[in-house]
This record gives sequence, structure tokens and C-alpha cells, in this order.
Amino acid sequence: MSDYNRGYARSIPADRADMSVDAGLRSFMLGVYNKVALGLLLSAALAFVTGSFPPVRDLMFSVSPTGKVGYTLLGMIVAFAPLAVILFGAFAMKNVTPRSSGIYYWTIVALIGAGLGVLTFVYTGASIFSTFLITAAAFGGLSLFGYTTKKDLTGFGSFLIIGLVGLVIASIVNIFLANSMMAFIISVAGVLIFAGLIAYDTQRLKMSYYEMGGDHTAQAVATNYGALSLYLNFINLFQFLLSIFGDRR
Repeated sequence: MSDYNRGYARSIPADRADMSVDAGLRSFMLGVYNKVALGLLLSAALAFVTGSFPPVRDLMFSVSPTGKVGYTLLGMIVAFAPLAVILFGAFAMKNVTPRSSGIYYWTIVALIGAGLGVLTFVYTGASIFSTFLITAAAFGGLSLFGYTTKKDLTGFGSFLIIGLVGLVIASIVNIFLANSMMAFIISVAGVLIFAGLIAYDTQRLKMSYYEMGGDHTAQAVATNYGALSLYLNFINLFQFLLSIFGDRR
């Protein structure tokens, strides 16, 4: 993972590669999108189980007499485990193989999916479904833009990453402030930031394909990490859109 990050491939400007005629690139990107789609399907299935199947739901979440939703000890572990796994991968995983990167991807996807069951307590099923469809449409359009544009998005991506850091800090601060207006501003900013990151990460993946120069092992690893980047962008965009437009129970 140390070699595959948001600044991995910059030696080939975005306007120099003719992506439309490269079958290898299309195959590489299709592999990424397939894993993202399967990851979202797995996440949806796990969220349904943890949010709707009573024996599992009661192990993960608790509801107070006033209707406030909380986490059990197991639920807390599952909720924070993805962050722990991501940090572990960022600092501890060296000489990554296709197998280890695949395990890494599916572990994070499964943990996030299980934790998303909490959304079923907060939002109506119809609202979750419609917001998911909106997110999918937006993801498709933004990723297509990142794939086809000849404009180099590197500088734009650096700006977005700085914004992401600010977003995380603001979100942590608002946990203690619990200010509804600040929460709304954070959600709007989150939508804009992750929408931009979808386009940026798509172009970054496209450029990294050429940087790897036909190394199939590196491509297999990049497929997993690329899918993880786009999956996380999708999930965050979905949750921010849901917080703005979702119908609460």
C-alpha cells in the first residue's frame, strides 16, 4: 500500500493518453468497478442483516425508551474497526500482494457494511433506497468525467484532500457541539468534497495503469486499492446525501 496512494502516478499527463483505444485500461478499470459494485452489494446485504434481523440487530445496536439509537460494545467495535484496519494497512502492510490487498479490501467492506445497519433506525427504507440510486447515478457521471477528461486534476485533488482533513476535524468538533447548522454545512461540504474525489481518484487510477507499465501483479494490487478508494468515496457521498435529503423515522 505504501506505493499506491493519492500521489502515485504523475509522470503521464492526463491529456497524453488516448484512453478510448486502450483495451488493457478498459479491462483494468472494469476490474475496479466490478469490485466496487460487489463491495456495495455485500455492504447492503450486511447492513440489512444488522439493521433488520433481530438476533444480530440486538447484538449491534440498542434503542432507549426515548427512541435514541446507540451502539452495544460489539457495535462500537464494528463501527470503529474499519478505521483501525485502514490505519494498519497504511502503516504496517509492506510488500503487498494481490491476495493480501484483496483481503484488506473485503475486510473493510464487510466491517463498513455491518456498521451501516444503524441507518435503518434513523431513515426510512424508501429514503435509503432512493438516495442510494441518486448516489449511484452521481458516482457514474463523476467517474465518467474523471475517466474521459483531458484536464489534469492533480492540483484539484490536492485541494480536495486538504478539504477532507478540514472536514474530519470539523466533524469531530461537532460531535461535542452537536450544532445542527454546523452539521448541515459539514454535510454539504462532504458532498462537494467526495464528489470531486470520485472524479480525481478515477483519473488517478487511469494514470497509475500507465505508470505500472504492464506489471500484472501491480495491476492486481492497484485494482483492490483503487476499488477501496472509490468504494469509500461512494459510501461517504451516500451518507452525506442521506443526511441532507433523507426522510427520518
